[in-house]
Amino acid sequence: MTQPLWQKSDIKIDAKIMQFLAGDDVLLDREFFLHDITASQAHVEGLANIGVVSADEAIALKRELDALAEDFRSGAFVLDERYEDGHSAIEARLTERLGDAGRRVHTGRSRNDQILVATRLWLKEQLATLQAHCRAIAEVCLARAAQPALPLPGYTHLQRAVVSSTAMWFAGFAEGFIDNALRARQTSAWIDANPLGTAAGYGVNLRLDREHTTRALGFDRMQISPIYAQLSRGKFEMAVLEAIASALLDLRRLAWDLSLFTTAEFDFVQLPSEYTTGSSIMPNKRNPDVVELLRASYASVAAARTEIEQLLSLPSGYQRDLQFSKGSLFHGCRHGLGALALVPDLLTRMQWNEAAMRAAIEPAMYATDVAIEQAAAGVPFRDAYRAAAETAASAGDGRTPEGSLAARVSPGAGHDLRLDELRRRLDHLDV
Repeated sequence: MTQPLWQKSDIKIDAKIMQFLAGDDVLLDREFFLHDITASQAHVEGLANIGVVSADEAIALKRELDALAEDFRSGAFVLDERYEDGHSAIEARLTERLGDAGRRVHTGRSRNDQILVATRLWLKEQLATLQAHCRAIAEVCLARAAQPALPLPGYTHLQRAVVSSTAMWFAGFAEGFIDNALRARQTSAWIDANPLGTAAGYGVNLRLDREHTTRALGFDRMQISPIYAQLSRGKFEMAVLEAIASALLDLRRLAWDLSLFTTAEFDFVQLPSEYTTGSSIMPNKRNPDVVELLRASYASVAAARTEIEQLLSLPSGYQRDLQFSKGSLFHGCRHGLGALALVPDLLTRMQWNEAAMRAAIEPAMYATDVAIEQAAAGVPFRDAYRAAAETAASAGDGRTPEGSLAARVSPGAGHDLRLDELRRRLDHLDV
């Protein structure tokens, strides 16, 4: 490992202790490294604006930062155990190439605000990806909801309840993922604050050009208080994981439906073959493993959020405990977004079994229609309810699923899905 940035002449270094302190940090920093370089370039520009580095030094530093980014992308530079973390690697490389100019790059900043800003930029990318995935899922659901509706049993308590349709099923998840896309956008706006220049959490005795770095890095606003910048670490990360988890909660319920609908007992849905796997011992099996892991994905994101929440039992100011939040954040985001990425294709290509769905609709599922019709005709609803319950077995006489759905005129129901309104909401996310 290269010499730590904090090394002083009277400090003894123990390799085992250093290994414990570093942990997986340098490996996890690979995920944030390019953002750290981008923020370093903005910091160099800010230092030049206040005369801490010369114009020529700023040009050289930015040139070498560009070269480091390119070497990292190509694999010519590997961020590994030679370095304590990504921040140390950047300074070591600049010092190696530029001498004293490289040693000036850390003026006015701490690794505390350095990781904050790199992570913040990364979080904004994750939320953009989340919004894109949720939009894509909503698009597919709206498109399939607009197709001719097939009768589908509607369940409560996992018991057959009323007549529903494939269009209603898709419309429900369309609206859910429109809301999830909106939550991703709102969360992105909430965390869009620049912490660079807050140093270790108490500011510095330099008139840092934080307005410039805020603009250069594309932040909406400056995070003004250095103390709050440190307080926001973990809090903002949890908000991002919560936004992902919100989408995965809907995905879990969707996947539960598909898990049931693909069983022989239901036989409502056929999945594309790529989304199933075989058994190692039972030659007859095709298992919906992808759907089951989509169903399980919420747990991984919720666990990541919980780990960060537990780390935040801390006083104000930076505490080293927060180093452990990187792994939770990275794995939670990667797993959650990876699951959501599979859903549009799955929903596009899954096939309904109309015959099986229609066969599962039984006469008693029209009993609610009967009761409401009588109530609309003037019979007190509770009396109509009891009468319909007594004749539930024959409630379907002369009725069809299509007729039940056509009569369902309440806003959002089978005859009035209001897909145009859902489309406007989805399109409004671009505004």
